[in-house]
Amino acid sequence: MKGDYQDLVDEISALLGAPATLENRDFRLIAFGAHDSDDDLAMDPVRTRSILTRQSTADVRSWFEGFGIARATGPVRIPAAPDAGVFRGRICLPVRYRGIVQGYVWLLDQEPGKPGPEPAALDAAMEVAQRIGVLLAEEAKAGADLSREFLAVLTAGPGWPRDMAVAALRAALGPGGDGLHAAVCVAPWPGEAPASVPGAAAVCVVPRRGGGEPGGASGPGAAAGPGSDPAGDPALAVLLRLRSTDALAPALAAVARLLPRAAEATGTAGRAAGGTGAGGTGGTGGGVGTTTAVARGVTAGVADPVRGLADLPAAWEQAVAAARAAAAQPRFGPVAQWSAIGPYRLLAALAADPVDDPAARTLLTPANRELARTAEVFLDCAGQAGRAAAALGIHRQTLYYRLARVEQLTGLDLDEGEDRLLLHMALKASRLA
Repeated sequence: MKGDYQDLVDEISALLGAPATLENRDFRLIAFGAHDSDDDLAMDPVRTRSILTRQSTADVRSWFEGFGIARATGPVRIPAAPDAGVFRGRICLPVRYRGIVQGYVWLLDQEPGKPGPEPAALDAAMEVAQRIGVLLAEEAKAGADLSREFLAVLTAGPGWPRDMAVAALRAALGPGGDGLHAAVCVAPWPGEAPASVPGAAAVCVVPRRGGGEPGGASGPGAAAGPGSDPAGDPALAVLLRLRSTDALAPALAAVARLLPRAAEATGTAGRAAGGTGAGGTGGTGGGVGTTTAVARGVTAGVADPVRGLADLPAAWEQAVAAARAAAAQPRFGPVAQWSAIGPYRLLAALAADPVDDPAARTLLTPANRELARTAEVFLDCAGQAGRAAAALGIHRQTLYYRLARVEQLTGLDLDEGEDRLLLHMALKASRLA
């Protein structure tokens, strides 16, 4: 399919005598024509960035959409906008199928005073754009089918329902279904699934618990099982293709690029509801950085690679647990791997609901937040008072006083191994919940 797009883009470039660029309706790069000019000024930063990063910035997108390209049925000329980083005018050829925009073909417009493409050439280029629209629509339909089958696997109950869902997804994926994959969870995820994710075999949004949809309160995932994000928010599920178990770097990079989009949308939703959103916008590229993503509670988890779709529900549980661990412990995030979250692998399975152990109940109230933190740091330091006091920035005698208060509130003896284990588990589990 990629070759088909490239051939069609090259055909438009030849018709109009200028290098063309094809992006989908989310402004993600699909194909581009070679620019054989020796004049560096013939290129502009927007086209260069689009080619190098595979996407355009929010400022650029807003400028272009302001000229009605999503509604246009013919070529649209767009002037330069240096403030938005658009230093050259553009000709946009909307790519449509049955009246629905599927993407855009972009060309740098001629400088003022120079003749642009002839109307006949533009008409011929629009005919090619219509052929591109057919391909994009077919690809979108295939992606929608995969999304439906992928969601069915993640929300199906055990036994024959899950077996049937796995068989349907394997058939939809074709020969690649038996390859190596990793499941990814990005949560929370507002809105629809992205049209494409680099390296992804399938993408879907798993509904919140209690939403009356698959995986909701009445579905198989009601008890924080594989069909829902245990935090209760919708989550983006991504099935990433892998070349080998040692080649996770490209997959992790693809996931990291999703976080700013989720955080930006989360912040927008919060402002629309009258809030300000946590954190501020970061970076200069029309998104928010991963630091802001974590500040807004957006994290991602990556499961261990699996070969065989039958193991996909278990891999999804791993991905959800890793995302929860990243939210609980910033040192894991913003993208956490299941293999790297240590004791949270067990705690995520045990602490699907808020912790309510009678021993820790009083300690975990807001009034005792400082005592709880002291106890957690002390236990993280394996009970070594000197290390714990240094980590907390307090005198050792202050540490001993606080630990005595912890013992009074919990009824536990911090000299006893099992009491320490119980308290440590309760404190860590409370982070997840």
